[in-house]
Amino acid sequence: MLRMQKSKRILRIGVVSLMTLMLAACAGQKVPAERLIAEIQTTVTAASTEAAKYIPDQLAAVQTQLGALQASFDKKDYAAVVTGAQAVLGAAQSLATDAAAKKDEVLKALNDKWTALAGSVPGYLGAIENRIDFLSKKANRKAAAGIDVDGAKSALGDAMSLWSKAQAAFASGNMEEAVTTAQKVKSQVDTVAAALKLDLAAPPAKS
Repeated sequence: MLRMQKSKRILRIGVVSLMTLMLAACAGQKVPAERLIAEIQTTVTAASTEAAKYIPDQLAAVQTQLGALQASFDKKDYAAVVTGAQAVLGAAQSLATDAAAKKDEVLKALNDKWTALAGSVPGYLGAIENRIDFLSKKANRKAAAGIDVDGAKSALGDAMSLWSKAQAAFASGNMEEAVTTAQKVKSQVDTVAAALKLDLAAPPAKS
């Protein structure tokens, strides 16, 4: 009987000792876990502006992973934080480089679009202006029948004004605005050309 009680007492002591060691080990991981989360948060914050613009889904995924680590930390599961943090930190560190790569890709595409528009829109505007001058002459009244030449003049003025804004945006380095504005000009040009019965792909008519 005494031997049994002694064995139980030893067992209890062993369990308590094991729990104490586990708690100590867990507590010992709190500081590393805290530091890892802080490092990840700092890394994400530094990259968030560009990442939100160019790789929003990737940023959201890292933020979700960071949230999971924080939840584990709040539950005092520091071991889970330490174990999973390295992968999340790696993903966070990739945000800046991946966002920069995507930005370069987007800017190249915008530059290509601008180059194409800048090479065609001025010619289209000139062709429309020539067409309006042609239709405005008394000798060409028959060709101008049914065409709102005055309306076309006004629309051409608006398109030219908008084109100036596109050029200003390009000069200031705002490629996104430059391309967006230039595309609006192209749309207006197409509309005016159709109203003037002008085929922009054909050689300009002689005045």
